[in-house]
Amino acid sequence: MASRYSFRIMLRPEPEGGYTVIVPSLPGCTTYGKTVDEAVSMAEDAIRAYLESMKKHGEEIVDDSMTLESVLNLEYA
Repeated sequence: MASRYSFRIMLRPEPEGGYTVIVPSLPGCTTYGKTVDEAVSMAEDAIRAYLESMKKHGEEIVDDSMTLESVLNLEYA
């Protein structure tokens, strides 16, 4: 039986084009796509591979379903 998980992803535009995708709750889980759609698709593949590795090594999977998120805007001189 499949489990359902929620993971927050961050897409960072790159100066040379495309997007780097970071999955904060999965350390080291990073990928890239030329478009937003491709970046999201690549992130899904990367997360699935990461979870397979965690399962293989008997690690607990902790997702972002209970994570609270906020943005702090700060002016700094």
